[in-house]
Amino acid sequence: MSDQHPGSETAPSHRPAPSRPALSLRQWRRRHWLACASAAGILVTVLGVLPGLAMAKREAPPSLVQPLALPPAPERAELDVATLAADEALGLALSGEADGWRSATVVAGDTLGGLFGQLGFGGGELHRALAAESVRELAGRLRPGQQIALYSEQEGRVGKLLFDKGEDARVLVHLDGEEGVREELLERQLQYRVEVATGAISHSLFGAATEAGMSNAMVLKVARVLGYDIDFAQDLRIGDTFSVIYEQVYRDGELLRDGDVLAVSFVNRGKRYVALRHVRADGKVEYFDQDGRPMRKEFLRTPVDFTRISSRFSLARRHPILGTMRAHRGVDYAAPTGTPVYAAGDARVQFRGRQGGYGNTIILDHGQGHTTLYAHLSRFNGNVRVGGRVRQGDVIGYVGMTGLASGPHLHYEFRVRGTHRDPLTVTLPKPEPLGGPALERFRRDTSGLAARLDLIDDGRRLAAAR
Repeated sequence: MSDQHPGSETAPSHRPAPSRPALSLRQWRRRHWLACASAAGILVTVLGVLPGLAMAKREAPPSLVQPLALPPAPERAELDVATLAADEALGLALSGEADGWRSATVVAGDTLGGLFGQLGFGGGELHRALAAESVRELAGRLRPGQQIALYSEQEGRVGKLLFDKGEDARVLVHLDGEEGVREELLERQLQYRVEVATGAISHSLFGAATEAGMSNAMVLKVARVLGYDIDFAQDLRIGDTFSVIYEQVYRDGELLRDGDVLAVSFVNRGKRYVALRHVRADGKVEYFDQDGRPMRKEFLRTPVDFTRISSRFSLARRHPILGTMRAHRGVDYAAPTGTPVYAAGDARVQFRGRQGGYGNTIILDHGQGHTTLYAHLSRFNGNVRVGGRVRQGDVIGYVGMTGLASGPHLHYEFRVRGTHRDPLTVTLPKPEPLGGPALERFRRDTSGLAARLDLIDDGRRLAAAR
């Protein structure tokens, strides 16, 4: 799988995360309690199960240490009973299972008017509902899978409209009240539970992570946190180990989704990498190593998720299509068509278009003489325009096989002042670590997570040694 890159020397020269909203005092206390309970539970469990783990590892393949016991289920008992009852009643309404309510689920291509008609209401009722600002917003932001429900006491007339606004709020619009249209925002409480997963790679990272109880989405989050130091397309080895502390988000005692990676250690080819989540004083969430140096570097090592390298940087390589010897001044990452391609760093878009054997190509200018090239794209992100700015990790296009290519892949080049460098080996500058009060704050806030990672990894080593 490869490509032709005519004129590569003369071509134009030029990855966790939105920050989370501030927590209320009540939410902070709840999450603080959960974290403390989890820490205590993990400590007791590790001390109690180490001998058992050692025995188990003598009888089973030593490639995986099972997840540690979890803290109690989310604190559903702490939720207000009346609030829960009201929320459950609205849930029945939203699914159309309550008297007087009719519901519909949005599919691709639906409009709010179409949904009203589907539920038996005409354009006049839609017009009345659009008097509410939240309904106008809903009309412009329908998403597949979303549910809306309408309540009616009088045939052909809508009395109430109900829909979810994100995962932590519902909107109830009253249309028949004496006060006219009235909108009610109903908050839904979320709970956060701390999970721990630990394992060893015997075949693949995804396989080991699945056995450890992690979802594929969480694996990708871990890879993005560590992706500046570990190339997950080529660096992983059998025997590499990982420990991950992460959140899962619950609502009313039911799992909604994975939350953030809180802390991770990854031993790759004998070297241990640690990343700790930290909220800076300005509210920005970042990951740092144990010395307070940002994990985020100026450039991503790999601008695509979990691929294999199909062709490396070389000054003399036989082209599989043309059969001629020519330089291959980049790295090819094999990936399915449509796989997102990310900007390797903050940059200005220098070129976007078709370029000979490269096919659909984007060139980014990162300043200080650094440019990156992304070729054979199936299509571009419509928001990426020549002269525009992109941030590191933004999706700029999608893997394809346009131009001369024998299969879908990304051809990626890294240039310094017009000279091609091997993206896999080029030395990237390290960011400056935190200092002064910022470093003190980081150490204070992350010392517990760092200690828990050390405890988990020490437990693994002790179990393996027995």
